[in-house]
Amino acid sequence: MTERITAAQFHAADGVEDWRVLYHLVSAHFRTASLAEGIALVGEIGRLAGPAEQQLRVDLRQAGVTVSMTVRDIALARGISAAAKELGLVADPTAVQLVNVTMDALVGAEVLPFWRAVLGYGQIGDDYLFDPRGRGPGIGFQSMDSPRPQRNRIHLDIAVPHEQAEARIAAALAAGGRLVTDEHAPKWWVLADQEGNEVCVATWVGRE
Repeated sequence: MTERITAAQFHAADGVEDWRVLYHLVSAHFRTASLAEGIALVGEIGRLAGPAEQQLRVDLRQAGVTVSMTVRDIALARGISAAAKELGLVADPTAVQLVNVTMDALVGAEVLPFWRAVLGYGQIGDDYLFDPRGRGPGIGFQSMDSPRPQRNRIHLDIAVPHEQAEARIAAALAAGGRLVTDEHAPKWWVLADQEGNEVCVATWVGRE
């Protein structure tokens, strides 16, 4: 069953008790005692997914496997849960979450290209950025009515391979950002978008 269905319809189906709808994803987490157990489950997921593997995101850790689907596929969810049960693995819904960061902006369309460049993200619509590798949080932009004169209390830190840092910074500056300081470079640079929201681009160079 892969036609578009609502979150309520998905949760009302039998055999998907391990799964939770989170925004645009459906996710489940299965606890494991070792990487070997997790790898066994991932192997079964690969076998079950077939052509549907493009809709899957699988995160393998020693303590568990988190599986997310971009389509509310009831049949595949049931199959993965059954495979986990056959392997003696228990689902843990408390370990499932999806983190997004939302930024206030006077003109989101003007600052969004900077953040797309500095993060190396893709874009959906005119107010949302996503990690094409599926590892980082989504970044959303919402309008605010007036500027804040004080400095923001939160900024982002991004660690990149040292040989990629200057290219990432150049792309961000070309997209409208500005360099706040390179005093600590190449350990880190501080950049800001057009409205003053800051981000640090960091590398391992200069660290113990």
